[in-house]
Amino acid sequence: MLEDKLIRILKDLPLFAKNFLVIHDKSGAESKFKFNRAQQYIHERLEAQIKATGKVRALILKGRQQGVSTYVQARFFHKIVTKRGKKAFILTHLSDATRAIFEMTKRYSENIDRDLFAQPDKKNDNMLTYNSIGSGYRVGTAGSAEIGRSMTNQYLHLSEYAFYKDAARISMGLMQTVAEISDTEVIKESTANGVDNDFYMDWQEAKNGKSRYQAIFVPWYWQDEYCIDDPDFIPTDEEREWLEKFGDNGLKPGHLNWRRIKLQDFKGDYEQKCRRFRQEYPFTDDEAFISSVTDTFIQIESVKKARKTVVDSKSNLVIGIDPARKGDDRTAIIRRRGRRAFGLDTHYNIDTMELVGIIRRLIDKEHPKRVCIDSIGIGAGVVDRLHELGYDMVEGVNVARRATEPDKYKNLRAELWDWMRDWFIQEMPVEIPDSDELQTDLCGLGYKYDSSDRLQIESKDDAKKRGLLSPDTSDALMLTFYGGEYVSEGGFVVNQLSERTAGMLV
Repeated sequence: MLEDKLIRILKDLPLFAKNFLVIHDKSGAESKFKFNRAQQYIHERLEAQIKATGKVRALILKGRQQGVSTYVQARFFHKIVTKRGKKAFILTHLSDATRAIFEMTKRYSENIDRDLFAQPDKKNDNMLTYNSIGSGYRVGTAGSAEIGRSMTNQYLHLSEYAFYKDAARISMGLMQTVAEISDTEVIKESTANGVDNDFYMDWQEAKNGKSRYQAIFVPWYWQDEYCIDDPDFIPTDEEREWLEKFGDNGLKPGHLNWRRIKLQDFKGDYEQKCRRFRQEYPFTDDEAFISSVTDTFIQIESVKKARKTVVDSKSNLVIGIDPARKGDDRTAIIRRRGRRAFGLDTHYNIDTMELVGIIRRLIDKEHPKRVCIDSIGIGAGVVDRLHELGYDMVEGVNVARRATEPDKYKNLRAELWDWMRDWFIQEMPVEIPDSDELQTDLCGLGYKYDSSDRLQIESKDDAKKRGLLSPDTSDALMLTFYGGEYVSEGGFVVNQLSERTAGMLV
């Protein structure tokens, strides 16, 4: 091989894999490693991050058996044998997975050109050591929070991170083994496992741009082997919607035919099978993170349908506002006219006076009949100030107070959530914003009945303990049902006082 060509191959991971690395495909046959679409996409995202920051910090969410671990091991092995003084550590959730990953890497090592690359001086059940170049590769199984603490690594892969027990402590220890310097990589990769884990919380922070990690999602239908063509396949209405939404991204009828066949592998009724499929073979990241609550109060099917429905409504406008001041919570604002909800806005880190200004401008421009604001906490001050300024259509809603039907509901919040749920499931169509954020909030909360057989909706605090973000957008929509589905009383009649005069009344 000519020297210039060899150098080019050694510097380029896809070319290196294609020329030097041997894998076993899903049929068990040996072949040279050529990236599939998911692997190529991940590679491009990681290389772009290196170019921008000098290092990799990434979360990868994927479906089952999409070759992510195969790619990451190839990536790390490539760095180990082409550089000096580099150490990689891979942690998995199960001992079987640890053995499988290490066998994969040993296969890379045993089949690579011995004349070109260093061979391991030490090779056992969990380690490859290259003394001649000062590099090494090691694997382990998550179990002890102390695992890996004494190491120094440049490359760290946490595989199936959502399934770790005591993930926070394990991760905290291992993070200290990788310095925050150039040419270091930390990759946390997993299929979803509900929302009761650190992977979900890390994902939400990365997705919202609140961490140094990038969030990389890989949809299931990028896999060629998840496609079975059938000339007799006729898509359902739901499947047609998927084809319209994801067709430009690679979804084909053959993928949906494969999905129908795959559903037979799952236990339960049709809806239970669909939920399990969504978790393991998601179209989007929100689908992957199905709540670990056994039965959520509002089902995803009604919400997804409402996202695609268009309703023309001339009903009076009501606005719901769930205020938040600092931290991860959002101030959420949403409009509703009868059976059409629209105009979702969210704001982070605004103070009460900023929020008052936003609401004033909104009222003056859109002339709502009613503005319902959660008056627990900082919302009470917002309501008082707007009343002081003459905005009498503003209603402070304390959702912790007694319900109008106290025999049926634990509190007003449960009652309003039940009215909102009825709004979704009635035969008449409803429209909501086409928002993943809103869907996640609507479909995340659980429910139960107390000893008096009254409905109780999971609290924000309990939802946060499970790893959910505060359901601010859904609570804003819930507030629009205060006073009923339709608003006929009150309205845009502002006995507005000047700022100077209003301030004298404080």
